[in-house]
Amino acid sequence: MNDRPTRVWNGVTIPEPGIYILDEAHKRIGFQAQHMMVSAVRGEFARGGATITIGDDPAQSSVTAHIETASVTTHNPDRDVHLQSADFLDVENFPTIAYASTGLAWRENNDAIFDWARLRNNPLTRRGAVTDVPEPSRSPGRFVLSGDLSVKDVHRPVDLTVEFGGARRDPYGQDIFGFSATTEIDREDFGLVWNVALEAGGWLVGKRIRIEIAGEAILQQPG
Repeated sequence: MNDRPTRVWNGVTIPEPGIYILDEAHKRIGFQAQHMMVSAVRGEFARGGATITIGDDPAQSSVTAHIETASVTTHNPDRDVHLQSADFLDVENFPTIAYASTGLAWRENNDAIFDWARLRNNPLTRRGAVTDVPEPSRSPGRFVLSGDLSVKDVHRPVDLTVEFGGARRDPYGQDIFGFSATTEIDREDFGLVWNVALEAGGWLVGKRIRIEIAGEAILQQPG
């Protein structure tokens, strides 16, 4: 193990190669859905885990993860029971949700505002010359993780936008790194189709679900 458990790749300080696991004490596996077409309901899964393999070539890194469906909570007992039922997660027959990555790619910063600003210098514009806009810098530590999500034995490809938070050695001598990840899925793609149509139009429960994951990973086996 190196004295400094990090390296620089593509201008980003990243962890050394090895096998890491999600720290149970520093994780959140959350989600957000729309209720009555007007407000957000947030929830999370209290139990879940992940194994993250950081490769010598960071682009060859991989992730496998699982979630215990019965641990779902929105801090409303009646709603939680409904989510656990066959209308939604059917936890008796499908106790886990699984994810396995299939690829990892660096995400360049292609902020649309910079593209718009450059168009102002196009010869067709009616405006005069403006100050040159610099090329956008990369967003340090932003990646796209591609993978296969399995819910109720339905498999669909899902990409996660991952923000790398940094890597270091903690006061207990453990090599760790932090991250957050987000994506959005259509729950009906995974057989979660229960709903109630509203008289004024729309649905009781939104079909689009935002997934929000954050945590720290601890080195278990150096690469």
